[in-house]
Amino acid sequence: MEYYRITSIQDPYFTQLHELMQKVFPSDEVLEFDLWKEPLEDPDIRVFVAVDDNKVVGATEYRYYKEFNVAMTDFTIIGQDGQGIGPFLANRRLDDLNALAAANDKELFGMFAEIYDPYQVEHYEFGMIKSMNPYVRREVLSHLGYKRLEFPYVHPSWNNDGEAVTGLDLCFLPMNESTNELQTDLIVTFLKQYYSILSNKPKSWHAMVESLEAKQMVKLLPI
Repeated sequence: MEYYRITSIQDPYFTQLHELMQKVFPSDEVLEFDLWKEPLEDPDIRVFVAVDDNKVVGATEYRYYKEFNVAMTDFTIIGQDGQGIGPFLANRRLDDLNALAAANDKELFGMFAEIYDPYQVEHYEFGMIKSMNPYVRREVLSHLGYKRLEFPYVHPSWNNDGEAVTGLDLCFLPMNESTNELQTDLIVTFLKQYYSILSNKPKSWHAMVESLEAKQMVKLLPI
């Protein structure tokens, strides 16, 4: 299996990846094909696919923020069960992020991720792939060490239509197991930068950010 980076919408593997995303995720979670041009060309956004026999069988997108020394996992897709795609992607991604942090003369502090709450989105079929079931994914990510940030989370639809997307928690994987809270400055600065590409954010997102700005720390809880 090959860990292959995509940097252009002209890459044939990107067509396979976009089709896979459309099969797995709800429509408001998938950026339109042409809108991927700039993100893929951005050196700070890392889109990798797992390729087996010239077929995209999994993918992960993430980014490393040098100024914060944190990462964000945008998504991880397992296209087929029983092939070890999940561990392959997770291990290769962590190796890459550790190398990026080392090049920044630091040790990675941690990684954000939006994780579905299965009790709110259990109707999502996620392409009928058992490994992508929200109950399974949440338990796997809990085992990896992800924790839930203690506040009601909402994010703007990637359709940039001003709609709010719920049913997820903003979570964080601390590299130091003793970390049990995060400064709100880090969370707010990260969220503003992460969603800067979307000009049409819902009022509930702005209200969430304002609520966070009124606090100093946010607890990390088990998921």
